[in-house]
This record gives sequence, C-alpha cells and structure tokens, in this order.
Amino acid sequence: MLRERGFYRGVNLGGWLSQCDYSEDRLNYFITEPDFQKIASWGMDHVRIPVDYNVLENEDGTYNESGFTRIENAIGFARKYGLNVVVDLHKTAGFSFDTGEKETGFFEDEKYQERFYKLWEELARHFGKYSDNVAFELLNEVTEQHFIDAWNRISHECIKRIRAYAPDTLILLGSYWNNSAEAVKDLEKPYDDKVIYNFHCYSPLEYTHQGAPWVDCIDQDARFHFEDVEITPEYFEGLFAEAMEKAKENGTTLYCGEYGVIDRADPEDALKWFKVINSVFEKYQISRAAWSYKEMDFGLSDSRMDGVREELINYL
Repeated sequence: MLRERGFYRGVNLGGWLSQCDYSEDRLNYFITEPDFQKIASWGMDHVRIPVDYNVLENEDGTYNESGFTRIENAIGFARKYGLNVVVDLHKTAGFSFDTGEKETGFFEDEKYQERFYKLWEELARHFGKYSDNVAFELLNEVTEQHFIDAWNRISHECIKRIRAYAPDTLILLGSYWNNSAEAVKDLEKPYDDKVIYNFHCYSPLEYTHQGAPWVDCIDQDARFHFEDVEITPEYFEGLFAEAMEKAKENGTTLYCGEYGVIDRADPEDALKWFKVINSVFEKYQISRAAWSYKEMDFGLSDSRMDGVREELINYL
C-alpha cells in the first residue's frame, strides 16, 4: 500500500520545525526549496517532516497560522520535485519523547487529549485535501509501556475525528518504547484500512548511538566499529518478525519512520549498517524514512558523509 502511494524510500527533515530553538532564522532557512530538490535527486519518493505543537499553536492554545503555512509551503516544494510528505506531530502539549522538554500529563489529562484531537482536526482541515501526497503520523515515540491502553484509546478517537476531514489520508501509528518494533504487538487493530503500523529502528543502540550524551543507558566513552557488533540481516529479521506478523494479521503493513547511525561512528562503518538494514527492508518491502537529512547528529547531507554518500543513497 505505501509503496504504491509513493511512501517507500524517504528522508527525515529533523530539526527544522521540531527539536530546535524555533527562531525565525531556523524556521525560515534551515530547510529551503533546494533541499527538496536534492532529496529528489537522491531517488527518494518522500520526506517525513517532524513538527512540534508549539510551531502550530500559541501559548493559549489558539492556532498560529504561520505554522500551517510553513507546512503548506513544504508540501508545495515537495510536490514540485515529485516528493510526498509525512506530517509527523513530534511533540504535543503534555507529551514529548524527550523528557528534558518537561511535557507531562498527556496520557492522564483529558484537556491535553482534547487539545491533541483539535490540533489534528485542524491539520486534517488544512491538509486532508492532499491525500494523494500527504500522510499523517499521530505522535512521535510514545515512551512508557504503561501508556499503551490510554494510547490505544486516544489514537482511536483521534483517527475518528481526523476521518471527518481527511477520509482518504494514510495515518501512521506507532507504539511504546519509542516506536519500538517489539511493541507493535500491543497496538489495537487499525481503525480502518488506511492506518499503517509505524516503528523506529536504531538497533543495536550501543552502535547507532555511541557517544550520544542524551542516552544514559550506554557507556558514553565506548566506540564501536561495525565488526565489533553482530549486525546481520537475521538480526533485523528477528527484531521485526513479531511486528510483521501483527501487521499481516490485522490487514495492514509496516513503516519505519526513523533509522540511522550517529555521526560519532565512522562513515564507512555507517554505510555497512545501512546496507544490512536495507537488505531486510527490501526483502520484506518495508517502507521507511532515514534519520536525518541534515545535522541533528545524524546528517546524511553533512560533509563528513561526502566520501560515502553516492553509494549510501542506494541503501536508504
């Protein structure tokens, strides 16, 4: 379904409308039209655009039309160069995957949940008309397992409300443990036949996030070459197996919304990791979007990747 709709090989535009200082300079110039042109030249068919709620909402919860205009302009650039767009709500009032942002209470507070529903209704009003080119991702990386019952209820209600304005738009839905493939099994049956199970993959974490200061469960000083860690097609097949079975059982498919290797790793080693995971994506026809196009500790267009990029883009 995703491949036929033009969502098969993509790249994330992380750090533009999300995880940033929200300055006008950042919002206006971090990503511009030539970036869409370059991504299309790589052979990609879509971009995933993370967007934080505070780009779209004012402090009092009213809507900031300039945020919606930025998405509208991005869709225009994407369509100009033959790209589709995933609009990913990366942070909502009361919840962020990044605990440092101190957004709490979403899964317990009906007011936060209603705000979430209304924001998605507004997004659907604006962009549901682009159902051939735009998909929606409800929320980035639910964290704790104990949120799953609330999240199944909230996501069902949200999709119901979206469908009033965007009946044909593809919707991506992830599970807990930061969209872990292992957690897909606990998602409820999709609301309809246009809902896709979404997961992220940065496995093994000690390799893809080596030296990442925001990950406290790994040795910050440890560094690995590809050969130091057992990374094989069978390794990824094992990680994805239960999710693939769950998707098949419920009449849907999988989308890997993020995957990548940190810039602390050697570029030639990163290329090897991408080759292996790509072989599994291709074998099982799993749609995906690599993290991330520029900077954000994972930048595929950064100068450090110049020596491998020409080959690397064949494995995204």
